Amino acid sequence: MRFLTAGESHGPGLTAIIEGLPANLHISETRLNQELHRRQQGYGRGGRMQIEKDKIEVLSGLRFGKTLGSPLTLQITNRDYANWREQMAPFGDVSEAEIKRVTKPRPGHADLTGALKYELQDIRDVLERASARETAARVAVGAVAKELLAVFNIQIYSYVQSIGEIKAMPVSPQELAQNYVQVENSPVRCPDAAAAAQMMAVIDRAKAQGDSLGGVFTVVAMGLPPGLGSYVHWDRKLDGRLAAALMSIQAVKGVEIGDGFQAAARPGSLVHDEIFYEQGKGYFRRTNHAGGLEGGMTNGEPIICRVAMKPIPTLYKPLTSVNMEDHTPFVATVERSDACAVPAAAVVGEAAVAWELAVALQEKFGGDSIEEMLANYHAYCRRLAAR
Repeated sequence: MRFLTAGESHGPGLTAIIEGLPANLHISETRLNQELHRRQQGYGRGGRMQIEKDKIEVLSGLRFGKTLGSPLTLQITNRDYANWREQMAPFGDVSEAEIKRVTKPRPGHADLTGALKYELQDIRDVLERASARETAARVAVGAVAKELLAVFNIQIYSYVQSIGEIKAMPVSPQELAQNYVQVENSPVRCPDAAAAAQMMAVIDRAKAQGDSLGGVFTVVAMGLPPGLGSYVHWDRKLDGRLAAALMSIQAVKGVEIGDGFQAAARPGSLVHDEIFYEQGKGYFRRTNHAGGLEGGMTNGEPIICRVAMKPIPTLYKPLTSVNMEDHTPFVATVERSDACAVPAAAVVGEAAVAWELAVALQEKFGGDSIEEMLANYHAYCRRLAAR
């Protein structure tokens, strides 16, 4: 399975094409749109979320709610495009249009390097695609992946662990699943109510100062069978693929799985998960320091990915930059921005993890239809039970 996304932040819309889905997979329009809505929530979001009301339109690959086995095309219309038609026109003469070029690159963005790489004179040609608006398409793709995972009783959760210097009490995957309504109802996607209140307070303070905040979110996947991914080749290791998918999210600067960097400071006796066996239960572990992945493969325990997001680089008290037209110092151009997008990034993280797990599931169990895929899965589970 693979996918491509296309579209600019203020262009007509965003498009995603997914290839390789099995036929007869049921897709719920309601659930797809719910995922898009979740991405738009979160304390600290900016004005763009008041304009866009993201909704999926399916252009191909689906009939009466079921996949056909052919490419699935999803589209999200940008409502804000009505205000940018002249600036983002696909045809016409730029010299004749009243275009205000962006020439002051923002520190922390793709602006300067993108303009240099592609020999562009207007930074808008960079920032439109580099924008986190692109993640709406990835959330749509992840929503389809979640539909596939749900057939195999695999669930994805996320929560915000910290914003700025405020840290929440850690929760186990089981506690997270049991109390997930609390996370969904939290403005900052945090299960720790006391920490959530402090997070909102520091976001308010940063916003008042024209600043922004980053943080850490955790993505958890439960219900996975052992053996997804592979140790045979570096590019088939599932932990590497998950890390790459999560690192590709705009503003993400760090990913760890399980104990991650903490494991580097501990002796091996406190890091590796001992293996046990019980009749009827099979092999299991009483700890999960590995975060559900060993040797590049799932081991049957919950997958735990922690992701560090830097503060949004577009600031209302802009940092110093250099005008690309005449190399004079200047304060960077201010585009519409969020004070904090960590809660929304957690939802994008779910989508990234869901897609990679769906791909690994399809690689392992194959099949042109969901029925064939399920038959292969159940046969594999029976073999595991007999070991």
